[in-house]
Amino acid sequence: MNRSVVDRVVAGIGLVLAAVLLVATGLLFYAHSYVHGQVRDQLVEQKITFPEAGSESITSLPKADQSEVSQYAGQDLTTGAQAEVFADHYIKVHLGKIADGQTYSEVSTKAQASPDDETLAAQVNTLFKGETLRGLLLNAYAFDTMATIAFIAAWVSLAGALVLVVLSVLGFLHSRRVIAPAAPEASVATA
Repeated sequence: MNRSVVDRVVAGIGLVLAAVLLVATGLLFYAHSYVHGQVRDQLVEQKITFPEAGSESITSLPKADQSEVSQYAGQDLTTGAQAEVFADHYIKVHLGKIADGQTYSEVSTKAQASPDDETLAAQVNTLFKGETLRGLLLNAYAFDTMATIAFIAAWVSLAGALVLVVLSVLGFLHSRRVIAPAAPEASVATA
């Protein structure tokens, strides 16, 4: 096969792959925008606000959790990163104080065994609500993280498409420069 033909075929395949990557780029940018927007809209509707700086809600936290929560003090919770901080460094810490660190499942089992114990019933109620909110916030964080990954993947896909376009153009230019191989000369038999 002629080198010029090979160059054109490879360059053509490169352009097709570039087109596929450009479509993927558009879809990934759309996925980022849609998911990020949904997370933000849902969090805004919840109207959760971080405690004010210096409030007892923050100062009663362990030092590591205080520094995490303090960076958002007084702000409305609107992002996945904020949702993760509120869930893991605020709600989780406060829930740990309710029943000596026991989970909803553990306390609920005890409450079922002692249905007349009002303290256990109150702990079950609080833990259920707190763990549910924490889980929902961590889901928001997970989806927002996926949106961020889609955004990064979109840029990588775009860069890949641009590289393939450049290489394909160079391949087509090279195919025009390749000199067609000379026809093999017939050998003359000498007597």
